Amino acid sequence: MKNFFRFISGCILVSVLAFSCSTESNTFINRSYHGTTARYNGYFNANELLRLGITSYRTTLKENYYEVLSIDPLPDEKEVMALYPAIDTAIVKCTKVIQNHSMPSNDRPAMKKEEHNPWIDENWLTIGKASFYRRDYDAALKNFRFIKKFYKNDPTLYVAELWIAKTNIELKNNTDAGFNLENLDKAIEEEKALKEANKGVSKLKSNKDDKEDKPAKFPKKIKFDLAKTKANLALKNNNKEDAIKFLKESLEFAKKKTDKARINFILGQLLEATGNREEAKYHYSKVLKYNANYELLFSAKIKRAFMGGSAKLKKELMKMLRDPKNAEYRDQIYYALADMEFQQGNKEGGKVNLTLCAFYSTTNTRQKGMAYEKLGNMSFNERNYISAQKYYDSCASVIPENYPNAEGIKMRVIKLADLVVAVERAHFEDSVQMIAKLSEKERIKFIENVIEETKKAEEIRKKQEARRLLELQKNQVAEQSGGGVNKWYWNNPKTKADGYDEFRRLWGSDRVNEDNWRRSEKIIVATFKEGDTTVLDSIPLIAEIKDTLTVDYLLKNIPLTDSAYQLSQQKMVEAYYNAGVIYKDQLKETQLAEAQFTKVLEQTFDNPFTLLSAFQLYKLFEENDVVKATEYKNYILNNYPNSDYANFLRDPEYFIKKKEFDRIASDEYLTTLERYNEELYALVILKASDVIDNQPENIFRAKYMLLKAMSIGMMNDVKDEMVPVLENIVKDYPDTEEFERAKELLKIIEKGVSDNKKVDFTDKSIYEYNEDDTYYLLVFLEDKQSSNTEKGDIVDFNREFYSRLNLKVSAKIFGSSQNVVFIDEFENEATVKEYVSTFHATRKHISKLHNNKMIFISKKNLKTLFETQKLDEYEVFSLKHF
Repeated sequence: MKNFFRFISGCILVSVLAFSCSTESNTFINRSYHGTTARYNGYFNANELLRLGITSYRTTLKENYYEVLSIDPLPDEKEVMALYPAIDTAIVKCTKVIQNHSMPSNDRPAMKKEEHNPWIDENWLTIGKASFYRRDYDAALKNFRFIKKFYKNDPTLYVAELWIAKTNIELKNNTDAGFNLENLDKAIEEEKALKEANKGVSKLKSNKDDKEDKPAKFPKKIKFDLAKTKANLALKNNNKEDAIKFLKESLEFAKKKTDKARINFILGQLLEATGNREEAKYHYSKVLKYNANYELLFSAKIKRAFMGGSAKLKKELMKMLRDPKNAEYRDQIYYALADMEFQQGNKEGGKVNLTLCAFYSTTNTRQKGMAYEKLGNMSFNERNYISAQKYYDSCASVIPENYPNAEGIKMRVIKLADLVVAVERAHFEDSVQMIAKLSEKERIKFIENVIEETKKAEEIRKKQEARRLLELQKNQVAEQSGGGVNKWYWNNPKTKADGYDEFRRLWGSDRVNEDNWRRSEKIIVATFKEGDTTVLDSIPLIAEIKDTLTVDYLLKNIPLTDSAYQLSQQKMVEAYYNAGVIYKDQLKETQLAEAQFTKVLEQTFDNPFTLLSAFQLYKLFEENDVVKATEYKNYILNNYPNSDYANFLRDPEYFIKKKEFDRIASDEYLTTLERYNEELYALVILKASDVIDNQPENIFRAKYMLLKAMSIGMMNDVKDEMVPVLENIVKDYPDTEEFERAKELLKIIEKGVSDNKKVDFTDKSIYEYNEDDTYYLLVFLEDKQSSNTEKGDIVDFNREFYSRLNLKVSAKIFGSSQNVVFIDEFENEATVKEYVSTFHATRKHISKLHNNKMIFISKKNLKTLFETQKLDEYEVFSLKHF
């Protein structure tokens, strides 16, 4: 009997289940079955997949706390790929639910008039959200608009409208997004108005109302998201005031502590940007009351200090410095402490903390750059331009490409670079001249003291670097001990990558796995033998490191001979003059410019910069100080009465007239040159004599003298008549092309010329030009550059940009100690020229080699170069042919 009843019960259950599986019958059992399946098999599981995926992305996201945080961070095109499995699975689940559990069937959605399954609309909504996160915005809009059209009396309508607004914001359709959000605000207001109107209406009467005509109830659960979306749109429109208002509104609906912490932090950032420091400080303090990730809490503490530091906050920051888990954030703490010192008027204390900030910035290049920039700005405002340039240069060398004002900083580096070179050159030459004036005994003692101080400074630098490396090591240890993952060195990809980069920097990228690998820092010396089939036959030598901190080595820089001392003096006054021009024209620093020009005038030895400096001083005070301007005007007129500048002071249109005179002189000289080529030597001598005797200011006077001498030589078998004219050229025009040619002709005449033959004065080079020969490229390294490191960088460059050429890279020595990187072979001149152009246009791998001397040379000429060591002559040859 029991078995019979069990059989009957089973049959009834199977019949009920079979009947309930139908999607065409609108019964309680059917709605319950399909609704439960749609809710949990589709909506719940799919949303859980999306939640886990987005949470995982936001948890691991490395955010930039130096800029206003995103209200709801979303993955970009690359980041979203990691979420594809979760997103696509969610879409599949919801799609199956809609296909199998819509009531009635969803075979023809456009023909349906109603939906009896209350969870189908939620599945449509989830597909739209998933498409949104997948960045498939067209599919997302299609789903959300379908919900708006089909579910007009369901709260899902408002959720879809909100997500349409989100999608339009991502598509940068801000106007459309604004309309979507206005519709939602209007719906909220209408619902409030309806509630007010229904307050006096009886419940019985209201139940008689037609339910189909009543608008859907606005869901409270989306009000937090709605306020955030309005704030996000305001930020996209660069309206910080509205963004602040909507974020404050969102806090009224926020439930999770993590949400409250993030919103308060963003509010603090926006209020800080609008200058409301007190309220910003309040919101940064609010962040600390909630459970949030450590970086957010740490940044809130730091930013709170910037809003107005107290003794209590300073004490808190000092305590944070001692906390091991803040090891990698020490730079930010010191930066905040520096700001607090500046707030209290302690400029020196602030500078010390900024220096410590830069020192402890081992990985955070943004923070290091901020410290250097602020130090640079302070030095610039204090008119200490030399120090400012060095700070700006340090800043430019570390900041990332997206650093704010990166271009401005680089422009200041360039603008001040020439000033630093000039001032340091002047200081150096003045110093070595002072040392040169000492007795030999005093000189050696002075240099020994310099060596001792330099070694002490180097020891201090090494200790500081050791401290810095120790801090880096502590940071790595702190990172490795921060979680349950196996952090052993070889299981930590980041630590291994850092170690590899450091090894490559020190030892190069192409180390062979062999014993005594450190010895592979080898220098190649090129030798050539007769009959060699290859161009270079190299032998390895261990590099010798020169000790530059010796008395003998440093004495080489001291100008102990008269000629060296005079050269040093000329370099010094030129540097003073260049510095003065930069102060005057670029920095508009009248006093500093005057000081530099005055130093030139104070020198007692002859130099071309005295007149130039006096004229610059005249121009400096011409409009503002008539007395001083007159003083320098009279100085020029009295001491350089025949100079162009004196003529200008007498006649302001002098240079205009001179330009016209030079143009006429140029035309006349070209005419005379044509007559010489036509062998009309008598006419040439006549014109040249007139210019030489009557036009001392003619810019072609030296050329006329040379033409006259050569014409005399061509008209007379006895060449001695040329000598007086040539000797005048040598006397009056040293350091000119005519001077060199006159000396050359005098030597020929001295040896004797048998007959009146034309002399070939064209340059004869030991190098030969052949554009179809194979070519080598030589990169000459500076003293501080490692041949292996630079060679490795060039190998990386070739591998990425010129792998098709299969170029070989080697390091060799030119002369006695010049390290050179060889790149070979290029099949012709055009190929090597293209390579050099790309080399200089590319920053990746080889940017630090852009300023190095570089030549390309044919195989035959390379052999000649290394045999003769005549690099200067090859450079002249290269300029002529390439």
